[in-house]
Amino acid sequence: MNSDSPPALTPPRGLRIAGQAPLATGSVLLLSPDEPDFWHVFRASDEFRDGRPDPMDRWSRRVIDAWAISLAAKTAYPSDGPPYPPFMKWARASGSCWTSRVGMLVHRDMGLFISFRGAVILDSPCPAPVPQASPCDTCPAPCLQACPAKAFRAGYDPDACHRFLDQKAGADCMNSGCRVRRACPTGNGCGRLLEQSAWHMRQFHK
Repeated sequence: MNSDSPPALTPPRGLRIAGQAPLATGSVLLLSPDEPDFWHVFRASDEFRDGRPDPMDRWSRRVIDAWAISLAAKTAYPSDGPPYPPFMKWARASGSCWTSRVGMLVHRDMGLFISFRGAVILDSPCPAPVPQASPCDTCPAPCLQACPAKAFRAGYDPDACHRFLDQKAGADCMNSGCRVRRACPTGNGCGRLLEQSAWHMRQFHK
């Protein structure tokens, strides 16, 4: 169980509670990959090996749905919608995530590698988040200069990213993951494996 997990709530293996945010009634647990164990668990799953589309989303739904049933709770997923669940709002309300200098979310110890596999919605409230400073406040922001595609000049330009990845120069990003995410000092120790980053890049750039 990681430091963000409320007492008596241990998520399934491979996942961690990245934050808990209050709702009008109850609270929401935000579930993220627990690196590096997440990749090993997912790779051993039927979803990874069956050749069907969206293996990680299907794995997430199976595992998180089962845990939610054991808690008599509801679930939400980033792909639900439209309308889509407000994961960004929940993340910022948890006190564990902030908007980074490049516009992506940054987590207090996963940095720019933060992502959400799903959420569990509980009837019980949670303590008010303790205010914390964003890690970006004291960071020299290497992320701002890290993108070789210049895709973060004004918001995020996915077309510029894809055009760069089509080139030979994009091999480093394809094989090792987004340079902007890798540049974040806060996420350096989160345990993200290069193999996993390369897999995500292949899903993103097809």
